[in-house]
Amino acid sequence: MTNVPATEASATADASSQSLTVRDNRTGAEYELQITDGTIRAGELGQIRVDADEPGLAVYDPGFTNTASCRSAITYIDGDKGILEYRGYPIEQLAEKSNFLEVAYLLINGELPTKEQYEEWVHEITYHTFVHENVKEFVQGFRYDAHPMGMLMASVGALSTFYPEATNIADEQNRHLQIVRMIAKMPTLGAWAFRHAQGKPFVYPDNDLNYTENFLSMLFKMSESKFAADPRLAKALDVLLILHADHEQNCSTNAVRSVGSSQVDPYSAVSAGIGALYGPLHGGANEAVLRMLKRIGTKENIPAFIEGVKNGEERLMGFGHRVYKNYDPRAKLIKKACDDVFEVTGVNPLLEIAQELEKIALSDEYFVKRRLYPNVDFYSGLIYEALQFPPEMFTVLFAIGRAPGWLAQWNELVTDKEQKIARPKQIYTGDRGLDFVPASERWA
Repeated sequence: MTNVPATEASATADASSQSLTVRDNRTGAEYELQITDGTIRAGELGQIRVDADEPGLAVYDPGFTNTASCRSAITYIDGDKGILEYRGYPIEQLAEKSNFLEVAYLLINGELPTKEQYEEWVHEITYHTFVHENVKEFVQGFRYDAHPMGMLMASVGALSTFYPEATNIADEQNRHLQIVRMIAKMPTLGAWAFRHAQGKPFVYPDNDLNYTENFLSMLFKMSESKFAADPRLAKALDVLLILHADHEQNCSTNAVRSVGSSQVDPYSAVSAGIGALYGPLHGGANEAVLRMLKRIGTKENIPAFIEGVKNGEERLMGFGHRVYKNYDPRAKLIKKACDDVFEVTGVNPLLEIAQELEKIALSDEYFVKRRLYPNVDFYSGLIYEALQFPPEMFTVLFAIGRAPGWLAQWNELVTDKEQKIARPKQIYTGDRGLDFVPASERWA
């Protein structure tokens, strides 16, 4: 037996273990696949085949539950430990000590700004909050009852026709300009969609206000000469935008990357992300939480509701997450923001039901065993409702917060030399080799 220094032996063992040996029981052949960052290259499975004339092995993964589509340095999530970081910074620290535009800069550029960089960034965003008057006419052309998300999706996509130079995605300075424009104009478009549904005149941006205060002004200003937002409400909304700014490769981010892989302009790619977020399984969950709480009605009805959930007769909305198997860190921060908001608006009577429901669920073995904890949607709807947003606006707020994350992901995609146009495989399940019969014979 040869004596090998412990460190050297460990390194040798580690190197040899970073591969996967696969035996194909159909042919008896063995293949060695390299493991990098806990993954194997799906393309390498293509070499595993029974016959040279047959397709190689592929991976079947509906919903991409265990497939990595990219390398990214933007957002880190450890669902088991309840960790969320933007560019390495814990979400808790960013929510407490930063603001939305600084976080947006961090996501886009990969590092926190210097004082000069931050001031220039804020100036650029503020300067570009106005939109072309034709965009205003475009928004006014929607029906009075058009859903704000549909309006936002269409108007963001329409921006690509106002800035045709956006197609030059290879130019770094041009990409920066389009990113600035979109972050700046999202609140304007969102606020105008809100006002349109209410039949109120549109409010132009006020460049004397910060990003969140300006958004609140465009939403709620009436006849007063200057809108003054309560700083506690502005801060709470700013925190909500930070918490929604990015969340790894979720459905809408995947949509932005997939559409962006065709090298289309960023407005079209982000419009696809808004479309994905529009779906009730993605962006509409907080509205479902409100409906659930209203249906429960009182604290006394919670035990019966819990039993209904266990029996499969009810659904516990706002609990559980595809990624998190621990308490969603964003939910903790939103729960804290509730105190500031309700101090201004008065306590939403649904809050008491929500808190009691959380307390009971977290102490019930049924939910503890399944690791079902409150997610970001459980309390966010209560805050939005307290801020006088109708449920159809909840997802618009989500989209405004998520815009920097979408753009950071798009920008990373464009500069990633490994990325190709998205083109998943499929497993064909239809008929083959049918003979076509002309209509004159089929219908005879």
